[in-house]
Amino acid sequence: MNLKPAVAIALIALTALSGCSRRATEDAPAAQSKGAATEVRLGYFPNVTHAAALIGVEKGLFAKELGNTKLTTQTFNAGPDEVNALLGESLDIAYIGSGPAINAYSKSKGEAVKLIAGATSGGAQLVVKPEINSVEDLKGKTVATPQLANTQDVALKKYLAEKNLTGQVTVQNVENAQSLDLFKKGDIQGAWAPEPWSSRLVAEAGAKVLLDEKTLWEGGQFPTTVVIVRTKFLQEHPETVEAVLKGHVAAIDWAKANKDEAKTTVNAALEKLTSKKLGDKILASAWDHIELTTDAQAKTFPQLAKDAVTAGVAKEAANVAGYADFTLLNKVLLAQGKPQVQAAGLDKK
Repeated sequence: MNLKPAVAIALIALTALSGCSRRATEDAPAAQSKGAATEVRLGYFPNVTHAAALIGVEKGLFAKELGNTKLTTQTFNAGPDEVNALLGESLDIAYIGSGPAINAYSKSKGEAVKLIAGATSGGAQLVVKPEINSVEDLKGKTVATPQLANTQDVALKKYLAEKNLTGQVTVQNVENAQSLDLFKKGDIQGAWAPEPWSSRLVAEAGAKVLLDEKTLWEGGQFPTTVVIVRTKFLQEHPETVEAVLKGHVAAIDWAKANKDEAKTTVNAALEKLTSKKLGDKILASAWDHIELTTDAQAKTFPQLAKDAVTAGVAKEAANVAGYADFTLLNKVLLAQGKPQVQAAGLDKK
């Protein structure tokens, strides 16, 4: 078919326009970027298991990478409260336990948050009264966890379910600091607690470790603390998220290269936040129980989602497909010649 020159030109223009339209659609997420954020709101706990956040703030490592972006921090005692802050958009990035992290993703139907890095592996123990020598001895006893459906709450209830002790052990949800007082009074006989609280219960209240959670995981590796971000914030301010991740990696690297000073820095941060610093022996014990790492142990998340069901805190296992986005973290690691973090399929829906 022969076309007049004007018609041919029009068709070529329409084809080009169509191609541009398709490319614009494909590039839509990137087009949402608004550059560096004016402010980034960072949440974390005053716990040794959140050492990377404590060090990053205390040593100015986040601020150094953020430049003109203001860093605003907020501390929490347990993950569910931090999840509410994220979903309520009063927080942008959070250091948080794996259980609440999954819950945040599930509650928002996979839309509101993304898993962007690991922070800590290990650092949670079941500590009990000296006369308790086995899990069966917990029958009729009361064991504390920091908050309903938080990481340690799920771990304890799952463990009790597997030992056929559901309903035979009272699980009481109390803040870590309160569990120390209750243990001393004899109102509770055990606690599944993160560091430094498990070490404090041993040193200050005469508890003993009945179980270290790492013994329940392959290779002793499980994500106690991870880093998540609001999806919208990630889309709108990727360079700000990348800056925070640079500070995160720098904090972990510095802690590993300066172990003694890192412990001192964490202790100073804890004193600022809780008005009390840890004794040297408690701090040393807590530090020995954790591993700072950018690896979120993504392969464990499907199992962690199932654990919430076994624990009775969820009706069905959360679908964690598509939860992880390690693009920016791996960009930072690659630029520094470090091994990249594997998503173990968690980046695909």
